[in-house]
Amino acid sequence: MKPENLLIRPWPTQKCTTGCPVLDRCLGGGIPCRSVTEIVAESGCGKTQFCLQLLLSAHLPHSRGGLSASSLYLHSEFPFPSRRLHQLSRARPFDPRHDPLEYIFVHPLHSADHLLDVMPKVQSFVENFKSQFPVRLIVIDSIAALFRSEFDNNPLDLKRRSSMFFKISGRLKLLAEKFDLAVVVTNQVVDLVAPNEGINGLRIGNLGCLDSSGRRVCAALGLAWANCVNSRLFLSRDKEIVRTVNGTRDECGCELMHCGTRRRLHLLFAPHIPDTSCEFVITREGISGVCI
Repeated sequence: MKPENLLIRPWPTQKCTTGCPVLDRCLGGGIPCRSVTEIVAESGCGKTQFCLQLLLSAHLPHSRGGLSASSLYLHSEFPFPSRRLHQLSRARPFDPRHDPLEYIFVHPLHSADHLLDVMPKVQSFVENFKSQFPVRLIVIDSIAALFRSEFDNNPLDLKRRSSMFFKISGRLKLLAEKFDLAVVVTNQVVDLVAPNEGINGLRIGNLGCLDSSGRRVCAALGLAWANCVNSRLFLSRDKEIVRTVNGTRDECGCELMHCGTRRRLHLLFAPHIPDTSCEFVITREGISGVCI
């Protein structure tokens, strides 16, 4: 393969289904391998549930959009949501001979330095894992939690933090390329108080601004980390006034109303598809897109 050949025939990249055809269409087929995909959202928007669903989807055979693979889940948010993972597993049809939960490996993370220490062990584990279902998906939930209180807001610490960003992302991208796997990281948001768009007036991604729960927000960890990921997804939610069914009224004759949550997935940037978005809902069975 020569560089000029990539302009004629791009290198084929396998994708892992999200478990929902609507979301897959929005993302151009799913979550790409050989790449680092970031999911950004405020707490309660569905980041972790999205990741849990991916862990199960990765075990699906290639014919159903999966990777026919095992997964590694590195979590810094405690406790690990094992009950929700079991619930999602029971809602999906799997080969009864292979329980997908037996092929999901979980490891806690406590700090950014801990993650760097774990990375060589992760590579060794992926390389030496002997199974018909090799490890093809790594999830880190969440990257922001590892840097939440470890660094101060001074030039020396900010420089050291940026250096760690590039070390971590470099090793993740190396793993993704070497073993043809997908890497997914979650990130949090912070309130945007600047009068201009983006971070310090700099727009990142396809949206001029990010809004969730009536707040203007931006992805945590700043511009340095934004340059460390290949694709960025943003999950937003907003309260919506919904009328009750059959025009039910109270004793005063006023129509009863209730609030519902409207959720949306936005593709902020990616090297392989243009910006797009779709609505989604979270149910007992998992996350699914909404056709409008």
